[in-house]
Amino acid sequence: MRSLAIYLKSYKKESILAPFFKFLEVVFDLLVPVVIAQIIDVGITGNNRPYIIERFFILVLMAAAGLTVSITAQFFAAKASVGFATELRQAVYDHIQKLSYTELDTLGTDTLITRLTDDINQVQNGVNMGLRLLLRSPFIVLGSMVMAFTINTRCALIFAVAIPVLFLVVFVIMYLSIPLFGKVQGRLDTVTGLTRENLTGVRVIRAFCREEESVREFDESNAALTKLNEFVGKLSALLNPVTYVLINIATVILINNAGLQVNLGNIQQGEVVALYNYMAQMIIELIKLASLIITLNKSAACANRVANILKVKTSMDYPDDTISASAAAENSVEFQGVTFAYAGTGAPSLSDISFSVKKGQTVGIIGGTGSGKSTLVNLIARFYDVTKGTILMNGQDIRTYSQHDLRKKIGVVPQRAALFKGTIRDNMKWGCEDATDEEIWDALTTAQAREIVEGKDGQLDFKLEQNGRNLSGGQRQRLTIARAVVKKPEFLILDDSASALDFATDAALRKSLHQLSGNVTTFLVSQRTASIRQADLILVLNDGELVGKGIHDDLIRTCDIYREIYFSQFPEERAKYALSNTAVSGGTMEVVS
Repeated sequence: MRSLAIYLKSYKKESILAPFFKFLEVVFDLLVPVVIAQIIDVGITGNNRPYIIERFFILVLMAAAGLTVSITAQFFAAKASVGFATELRQAVYDHIQKLSYTELDTLGTDTLITRLTDDINQVQNGVNMGLRLLLRSPFIVLGSMVMAFTINTRCALIFAVAIPVLFLVVFVIMYLSIPLFGKVQGRLDTVTGLTRENLTGVRVIRAFCREEESVREFDESNAALTKLNEFVGKLSALLNPVTYVLINIATVILINNAGLQVNLGNIQQGEVVALYNYMAQMIIELIKLASLIITLNKSAACANRVANILKVKTSMDYPDDTISASAAAENSVEFQGVTFAYAGTGAPSLSDISFSVKKGQTVGIIGGTGSGKSTLVNLIARFYDVTKGTILMNGQDIRTYSQHDLRKKIGVVPQRAALFKGTIRDNMKWGCEDATDEEIWDALTTAQAREIVEGKDGQLDFKLEQNGRNLSGGQRQRLTIARAVVKKPEFLILDDSASALDFATDAALRKSLHQLSGNVTTFLVSQRTASIRQADLILVLNDGELVGKGIHDDLIRTCDIYREIYFSQFPEERAKYALSNTAVSGGTMEVVS
């Protein structure tokens, strides 16, 4: 919690004024028993009605003043807590945006969502309650003891003994509860993750008739969360009865001793009532403190979780400014002995990959599932850093580029089409904020998406739902391709982003991409050999190794993996290939003989 206190710096004044006004409220509350004692000992005992009326109006004024300072304290506490939560949430969000894919993969989306939402809300609630009430209870408890000493020292010793015992009980329960509340939030992460998975995959669940299994899995996870919550609740609930017992025991001892002091003539009856009122105030405040501690325990546990996210350091550093290359390079992209392994995995996903690509070339990347195709293009965009080897872009290590300059050069269309809620125009401007409507229409034409937009009400102003749910899969893919083209990148990466397109649209897309101006180097990841057949360079991956590179005609003859993929998609070509090989072999034999 201490590490998050820096986000209260902008609200120092409010953070001081809130407890200060709460202290003033406590002062008024502590003076009430004194005034009541005076009414009993002076007004009632002496049958002095004007005195009683005078003290009554004093009590009314004190109540009005107490209400005023209480509302003022609430205002400052609310302003500080809301501002604190706003800055903290922004800081966490900004920090997450700086993390590399490695950290995001390790942390997981579900826990990040929980910490950005529920955890920070709990921290905000804790700050608000803390500024208003955390100091009120100690003020009342300690103030009651001080006021008791001004009345009678012997009776005040009961307060001096009871208060440390009560604080010890509170401390022990807090000490046991805080780690458990952290575990509760961890279980909440699990439930959130399961909920997110089931909602996003609801169609798959229904397609495989897995509704009952999904419900059962959710019930088990939810039951585990409930069971832990109940255990922590029972532990926290001990605070009320334990403090009640201790306070009531102290009250009985106080009344007994005070009665003896009255008989001895050391104190008056009104002062006994005042002492009892101070003890009653302690009971009320400790009840408040009991529920406050539960809130603060949750808040402290959540604050630790949020602080842990802020402590995560990115494994990827960018220079502030790009280091300029000494001379113009012949190759646009070059891999030199690149090996890469994901965090926490034993075997590398890519092993000793080397190839070079000239400017303006189209590179096709193909291979079986899990062969490392997406990993390879993610390294070009520097979403991950290589474990071993070097990647050169225009002749210089990509690690020498600033983040802004590197991202500006590259347009990426991910495997899973991602669109955002808003108009088509807004989505297109993610590629270039200053793009004109004409440039957007040109990009839509290139991506074979013009007719999609022209057929929508409002065209560029057509509202997309979250993740483009009101579009088909092929329409989403074409719009994401257009968004990358609007950027006019130097390097365009299409990671299997035309899988939902028919062959005619795919062919038209590849033709229009080939005609892009600006000498664009294009990387096409695809499972279709037809999509990459005309590429200037084809890379064939198998189990993270580069098993073939070249053009289509060469790979058909030299690469078994590529040949098998091609013939599996075009079986009629297998017979032609076999016949041509037989003819070549026969001709060779005749020449030799």
